[in-house]
Amino acid sequence: MELSYILNELGEEREKYFNAVSPPIIQTSNFSFKKVDDFRKAFEDEASAFIYSRGNNPTVKILAQKLAALDGAEDALVFNSGASAIFAAVFANVKSGDHIVSVDKPYSWAQKLFNDILPRFNVTTTYVDGREIENFKNAIEPNTTIIYLETPNSWNFYLQDLKEVSKLAKEKNLLTICDNSYCSPLYQKPIEYGIDMVLQSATKYINGHSDVVAGVLCGTKKMMTKIFNSEYMNMGIGATPFNAWLMIRGLRTIKIRLEKISDTTLKIVNYLKQHEKIESVVFPFDVDFPQYKLAKQQMSGACGLISFTIKANTIEQVEKFCESLQHILMAVSWGGHESLIIPGCASIKKNEFDPSNPDHRKMRMYIGLEEADYLIEDLEKAFFKSY
Repeated sequence: MELSYILNELGEEREKYFNAVSPPIIQTSNFSFKKVDDFRKAFEDEASAFIYSRGNNPTVKILAQKLAALDGAEDALVFNSGASAIFAAVFANVKSGDHIVSVDKPYSWAQKLFNDILPRFNVTTTYVDGREIENFKNAIEPNTTIIYLETPNSWNFYLQDLKEVSKLAKEKNLLTICDNSYCSPLYQKPIEYGIDMVLQSATKYINGHSDVVAGVLCGTKKMMTKIFNSEYMNMGIGATPFNAWLMIRGLRTIKIRLEKISDTTLKIVNYLKQHEKIESVVFPFDVDFPQYKLAKQQMSGACGLISFTIKANTIEQVEKFCESLQHILMAVSWGGHESLIIPGCASIKKNEFDPSNPDHRKMRMYIGLEEADYLIEDLEKAFFKSY
């Protein structure tokens, strides 16, 4: 299916809404029926019907069709956050006594689910360094049901070999779930490598304007219907029509946004690698990245998330650098129009700072839609003020 068709036409039956170029926001809580039999049939298959917008809504359905097609999946569910997509995907597929193998240091709310919530239901998790397939093999137990992936990871950018993990999971009859938030479905398609379900924070590149929080989960029609009829409906965690409409708007420009971001990111990486105040730079499409070959093999692009470690002797020096930035905002997330930075030391107390620990001097930076020279000048001024 052509990308241009997915982004601009798929699911948009314009003749049904006055031939409007942009689909309407169907801002309604419920839908009426003229025939009892039609009402009855809708209740029999609510996953395919419009009854109540907690479940299905026409605007959300248009978006879901596009997102499923982008991932090469049969179906998709759109959630009110990436965290709820993770929760539903995992919770719908475990029972008491089950075991999960997860990559080490996944997204914080995935880790919260594995560490704090699932143990209350006697579900345990083993974390592994996902860079080696042997680590997955060694962690699988007789009661393992899920292998949970995040490639690249959003801080250290460790990759997992999707094809190898998928092959192993199928041999062991295990379900695979992959968080694809780093790449977006334009630059990596885990389902093509045999992964069962792929999810991502739609807050990031899919929406692209930093004004929506949402998530998406893609997989088979059977699996999406199963989750729809359980966690999705019970917890009321679907996206709202207005937010779905904003994400449809965001999708119109995702290709050119990602191309611009990717081009600028390479320029920033090259600048930082040559800077005397930088100890190291990590980016999957940098030739010096340890898993560069795998990155090029299963990713068609790497977008705008990088990390770098600055040379500093005190936490005050790190803080001064961050606080001296005028145009790069200090904030979480990524994927919007604006460039962002997070200092690793923001997650520790000041008296815990250890200059010999690179993680305490590490920055995660997202490169947005600004010009490269504009961002480099901002970084340069911050370096000058803090050294």
